[in-house]
Amino acid sequence: MSEHENENVVTESTTGTQDAPIQDGSTTDADDGDRLEGVIEQIRADMLTGRADDVQRMARERLEQAGLSATQNDVDAVVSAVQSAS
Repeated sequence: MSEHENENVVTESTTGTQDAPIQDGSTTDADDGDRLEGVIEQIRADMLTGRADDVQRMARERLEQAGLSATQNDVDAVVSAVQSAS
């Protein structure tokens, strides 16, 4: 394995923040629907591990990081989708 092969691996710290580069293509290759589903799945996973103390804030941040609209209606819709499968 070359020294650069592992450069794009995403890791999370114990605080739940992303401390490494986003995997190549994560925000450019996926369409909005795929990115939205990814945001919802990330928040669901965080809830299962107990790392989602403020789901509204997390939804807003994840939407913005994914390059998606983060209006209050968008945030509410993500929170609703996350909670409907919980």
